Amino acid sequence: MTLLAVAASGRGVVDPDEPVVYADDEAFLRGRGAFETTRVYGGRPFRLREHLARLAESARRLGLPPVEPAEIDELVATGLEAARAPDCFLRVYLTPGREGRGEPKALVLVCALPPDLEETRARGIGLIGVPLGLEPGAWPLAGVKSTSYALNMVAVDEARRRGADDAVFLARGGIVLEGPTTNVWWRRARTLHTPALELGILAGVTRAFLIETAPSLGYEVREGAYPAADLAGAEEAFTSSSVREVMPVVALDGRPIGDGRPGPASRELQAALREVARR
Repeated sequence: MTLLAVAASGRGVVDPDEPVVYADDEAFLRGRGAFETTRVYGGRPFRLREHLARLAESARRLGLPPVEPAEIDELVATGLEAARAPDCFLRVYLTPGREGRGEPKALVLVCALPPDLEETRARGIGLIGVPLGLEPGAWPLAGVKSTSYALNMVAVDEARRRGADDAVFLARGGIVLEGPTTNVWWRRARTLHTPALELGILAGVTRAFLIETAPSLGYEVREGAYPAADLAGAEEAFTSSSVREVMPVVALDGRPIGDGRPGPASRELQAALREVARR
C-alpha cells in the first residue's frame, strides 16, 4: 500500500511518514478499532454515506464512541486535496484512543490503487478454501469491520504460499462465507449466487450495488447457505470489494471454475459499476 496523504482528527493533514497513533492506542493494543475502505473515482468517494453508516455500526458493536460524520467528511476532503489523486482509495479508521484516556481518534488514509489491478482482472484469480470450524454466524463480531485482521491476513498468506491469489472462508460443513477482504459470488446460467448476510458475513457496499444492479442486466440474485461444491461447480465466479471492484475467480483449490477464464457476468457487472461510479 502506497500512502499519498494522511488526515487525523485534531491535526488535519500530516506527513505520511509522521506518527499519528500512540503505542497504547487500543486499536493497536487490543485490535479494538473500526475501519472502512472505499474507492475514489474522479475525486469522489463511492457511496461514502453507506460506508460511514457501516463504520458507525461497527463502532457501536465494538463499544467505540459514535462516528461524527462531519468530522470524517472534513478529513476526507482535506486528505483528498493533499493527495491530488483523482483515482485512489480511502481507508477511514476510528480508534478509542489511548488506553484509559477516552480520547477517540479518526484517521483518513489516502492510498494509491494497486498498479496491477487491471492485469489481474484480465486473467482472473485463484482461491483456496480456508475452513474456520465455526457454525455459520457463530462468531460474536460477525459482520463487524474491525482492525483485528490477523486471521484475514494469515489466510491471504496461506493462499499465496499455495500458489493462489486469495482465500475464501468456509464455515462448518464447508459452507461458503466470504473472502478476507471480499464478498464471493458465482453464476449458473442467468442466476447469481452469493452467501446470505445471516451467515455472519460482511454487508459489503459493493455487494449491495451488485444486488441492485444485476436484475437490470438480466440476472437473478439468490442469497443463501451454499456448500463449497456449488462454488467449485459454477459456470463462473467472482469476488466484489471496494478496491478490486468485480474480480473474476478462475480456480478454487487449484481446480478451474467453469472454463478457467473470466466470465460474462463479471465483465457486465464491472462495466455497470464503473459507469455509475464515474457519473
